[in-house]
Order: sequence, then C-alpha cells, then structure tokens
Amino acid sequence: MSGFYQKRRKRPELNLVPLIDVLVMLIFFAFVTMQFRSATTLNITLPKLSTAGKNEFKGHITIEIDKDGHLSFNGRLVSDEQLVAQLQAQHTADEDIPVLIKADETSQLKRIAFVWDSCRQVGLSKVSIQSR
Repeated sequence: MSGFYQKRRKRPELNLVPLIDVLVMLIFFAFVTMQFRSATTLNITLPKLSTAGKNEFKGHITIEIDKDGHLSFNGRLVSDEQLVAQLQAQHTADEDIPVLIKADETSQLKRIAFVWDSCRQVGLSKVSIQSR
C-alpha cells in the first residue's frame, strides 16, 4: 500500500481584497456619474400638512377677504383704493413688515391675486396666506 499515496486537497480560498477593490471602484464610479436633481426640477406633489396654520403669525398687517370679496385691513373694512393707500403707508413706515392674507375658502382667486399684487406693487415682499 505504499504505492497508494493519498493527496490531501487544499481548501479553496476566496481572496476578498481584489473583490473589495473592484466594489469600491464601482461605487466611486456610480457617485461620480450620478446626476443629482433638486426638488424644484422634479414633478412632485407636496403633502397636505395637518399642522398648517397652527404657528402664530407675528406680523403687523392682516388682510382678510370674505366669501363675497370684501376686504378688511387689520380688522377695518376698506375698498380696493384704500387698501393700496394703507399698504403704501405701511411700506413707508417699515419696508420689511410681513403681511398675512386670510381668505375665505370660497373667495375668488382674482381677489387674492389682487391683494398679493397690491402688496408687491408697493414693495412688500413678505406675504403669506394662512391655511387651516
């Protein structure tokens, strides 16, 4: 039985260092060639917030629009011309004064657009619309 020499097989080895090197290079290549897009370029639908409008507004100008389109400036009823005059007077007093528009949910969009445009015409840029 001396002629029968049994060879022991070597256990197969898996060399992980070259495999890790290749994977790192693939990940690096993926990051280099990836295109990052901002949220403004994507077609997304923003969610409705259950907490919208719960923050307290710290501004000094509040303009309300009722369902019939009547305007109220800080609690007093005003006409369209009076509103523009009041906004101009507030702008000369403080250029950075914030404006909050409270519109009834059934009010017309053209009334909201008129108020917003009036604010922008006199130079008031911090305009917000209150939601529920």
